Amino acid sequence: MNDLQTVRAALSHGEVPQDVVDRSRHRLQNRLLGAPRRRVRPLALGAGFVAAAAAAAVVVATLPGTPAPAPQPQAVAPVVTGTQVLLAAATVAEHAPAGTGKYWHVKTATGNLVYENWFSADGRMWFRGEKSGNRVVPLGDFPLRLAATTVTFEQLRALPADPAALRDRLVNTIAHSGARTSAGPFTAEERERELLLSMVSLVSTLPAPPAVRAAAFRSIAAYPGVRDLGPVPGGRGFLLPGDYRLVVDPATARISHTSMFVTADGAIYGASRPEGAEVSAEWTDSLPK
Repeated sequence: MNDLQTVRAALSHGEVPQDVVDRSRHRLQNRLLGAPRRRVRPLALGAGFVAAAAAAAVVVATLPGTPAPAPQPQAVAPVVTGTQVLLAAATVAEHAPAGTGKYWHVKTATGNLVYENWFSADGRMWFRGEKSGNRVVPLGDFPLRLAATTVTFEQLRALPADPAALRDRLVNTIAHSGARTSAGPFTAEERERELLLSMVSLVSTLPAPPAVRAAAFRSIAAYPGVRDLGPVPGGRGFLLPGDYRLVVDPATARISHTSMFVTADGAIYGASRPEGAEVSAEWTDSLPK
């Protein structure tokens, strides 16, 4: 007999005995306590869920056929050519202040040999070097030298500031200079060498005004056969026709080294050292004692 049958039998005879009620209640409680219960857990998106989702994303991204993420563009350093360096030096030279002073001082050094010259506006020169016992000595009238010819301070200031016009002026000056070698008048190749040396002198050892120096730099940049040697001690190196070497400091538009230059007496000096001679030129108001 189950609990319901027991209760029904008891009710059919009138009053339910107390022991039947207690016994039935006890069985019902045991049934209820023994029944399985469902636990409902609230949904929570914790760190574990996020990590699992990220791992799933990685798996999906590496499945065959999944498109790879687009590569991010990388910064590429611009390539700077030798022509650009020379043109940049021309711009620096063009905007540099015009120097002033009583003397134009030129210093060249090759190894342990150092030569210095001071030029005044009235055409006189002073010299210091090994031949003078490293003392400053006056040498009288000595004009500035522009390759095959002499030049005054006034003539330098009057040179054209346009590269093509400057080249034409120098070509004409060299052709009518009367300069010659021991073998006779200049050949076409020698005239071209004198022209190039004149351009180099304008940017290195002569007190040319800023606009003229800029025009000379632009002419050298356009010269056929100029080769960029890249960064070297003292600036940027260039190999010019005739195997002349030139080192330009782009920041100052000054020549720091050259393998060939025109001396005060008009001779062409070739430096035996691969890096050439160290060169500096500037205005000063006094002669050293």
